[in-house]
Amino acid sequence: MTDQVKLALGSILVGLIVLALKAWAAVMTGSVALLSDALESTVNVVAAIAALVAVKVALRPADEAHPYGHTKAEFISAVVEGVLIVVAALLILREAWLGFLSPDIPQMPASGLVVVTVATAINAAWSRLLIRRGTQLSSPALVADGKHLWADVITSAGVVLGICFAGLTGYWVLDPLLAAIVAVNILWSGGKLIASSLSGLLDEAVPDQTMQTIREVISTEAGGALEAHDLRTRHAGRATFVDFHLVVPGETTVEDAHEVCDQIEAALKDAVPDINVSIHVEPEHKAEAEGTDRGVIEIGEPRKR
Repeated sequence: MTDQVKLALGSILVGLIVLALKAWAAVMTGSVALLSDALESTVNVVAAIAALVAVKVALRPADEAHPYGHTKAEFISAVVEGVLIVVAALLILREAWLGFLSPDIPQMPASGLVVVTVATAINAAWSRLLIRRGTQLSSPALVADGKHLWADVITSAGVVLGICFAGLTGYWVLDPLLAAIVAVNILWSGGKLIASSLSGLLDEAVPDQTMQTIREVISTEAGGALEAHDLRTRHAGRATFVDFHLVVPGETTVEDAHEVCDQIEAALKDAVPDINVSIHVEPEHKAEAEGTDRGVIEIGEPRKR
């Protein structure tokens, strides 16, 4: 079992524990704000299941029907999670509106807040772990799940503080008001998650820092070539795809050109994890005819072999 699958399974378990604690607190107190928090945790569980499915699909090797692999499945999961977050926010807004129409004083607020605080602490620890490990494993699904949980942590902390303030002042109308604020925060979080995940599905280029690393490796390792141009990149989950044109002197043999390409590819694989490289070799007249304004990468001195 891979680390990605273990973390996804852990998210389901943590989500169920937190949901049970928050539901208990909501039933105990009758608080609309705590009920809203519990509803958001229901989405966490569904999202964790979606992340597990996506991670398992993304780990499948390339096949005849999917020659570039299945890594984009994680972006699909992140989009689904964003949609679920938005649905949860709409449900919470409904509960907040009903709370405004018929406000109620929560029962046993102190006991409920203790339970929610414990649940929030569990969520906080797990969300930070998911974001850290998901980043290390280049897993958009795990990172999205971690960010979703962190938004839930902030929401829960705001609910706890708000109910404490309402209890001290007697303004229990703050209970449904807090639920509405929770919903708006969740809507914002879901919208950002959907937008970032759609960028991945649309073959977004690698980050600037990774692009700079790729350009430097090509410049350093392509000794014997004249230039490189038409560099294109995209990323899909943990996988990075790179293709470019490499211009070599006219007298270069096929074997020598192939050796240069192998050298570049090996160096890129050392520098960027899970990279897939495609190089199109061109004769030197292509540099003069087309290379001038096409993102030329200057090549350093030939390396000794």
